[in-house]
Amino acid sequence: MKAIILAAGRGERMRPLTDTLPKPLLKVAGKSLIEYHIEALVKVGVTELVINHAWLGEMIEAQLGDGSRYGAKIIYSKEDQALETAGGIIKALDLLGEEPFIVVNGDIFTDYSFVNQTDLSGDTMAHLILVPNPEHHTQGDFYCQDHLLSDQGGSNKGQRFTFSGIAYYKPEFFKNIAAGKQALAPLLRSAMSKQQVSGEVYGGFWCDIGTPERLAEINKKGLVE
Repeated sequence: MKAIILAAGRGERMRPLTDTLPKPLLKVAGKSLIEYHIEALVKVGVTELVINHAWLGEMIEAQLGDGSRYGAKIIYSKEDQALETAGGIIKALDLLGEEPFIVVNGDIFTDYSFVNQTDLSGDTMAHLILVPNPEHHTQGDFYCQDHLLSDQGGSNKGQRFTFSGIAYYKPEFFKNIAAGKQALAPLLRSAMSKQQVSGEVYGGFWCDIGTPERLAEINKKGLVE
């Protein structure tokens, strides 16, 4: 299985830290966010990695190189301007092969192990990892019932959970979609309406490093692997 780490965003909410450093290179306990993902993926045998980048992408390439020192092989997908989540994946699709692959946001911090035996068979096109709603996103994103995700509520849907930024996809999910800037959420909602998206709730540590304050808090607590 291959993986793509999304690292193309500008990180507006993290300014001024991201004025001179791409967001995935921000550090927790002396190690960049993206390096935690690389090490976690390699640990479970996912060694063929794609990293997309745009803003200050040359700094990402300079720090990570070809991935050999992590036991990985890294290929870069360069974007002149950030294409959003789906657009970045679509641009890199040829690098990800014909089998299901992992997508992980480069700006989250988590102890999720990427050990997943989900069977993306039949009509299932995607499997999303959800987390309990953090304080800054109490409304959540999607409902999860019997491992089937939905955007619409109902009497038996229970509560909404937050999308972690970690997911498993079939390449077919993104094929026949026009190249260019594309958001992921509309594609997911469309697939959910056809019952093509499964999911699970992860109860371990997870944090969206969305503000300088959250980054400072994690470094203060010393939350590392």
